[in-house]
Amino acid sequence: MIKRQESDSIFGDLDEMLPFANFSKFLLVNIVKIRAAQLNNGAPPLTDLVNPNKPVSTAFNEVRMGKIPFEYLREGPK
Repeated sequence: MIKRQESDSIFGDLDEMLPFANFSKFLLVNIVKIRAAQLNNGAPPLTDLVNPNKPVSTAFNEVRMGKIPFEYLREGPK
């Protein structure tokens, strides 16, 4: 039986993508979720690493390549 190492993850090393999401895994997942929904609805991919049957993988590749602009606006209570 072959064991998978964490570096063999389908989406790559998630920790290396954290700077693109203000170092938050929660935000990273939400960015990818929103982008995958856009791809499902016909938005053109921003990278050549595209699998039309796997929009989540495409979205992770776009984040990894820095193609998804993201600005974290912290709003306090009003």
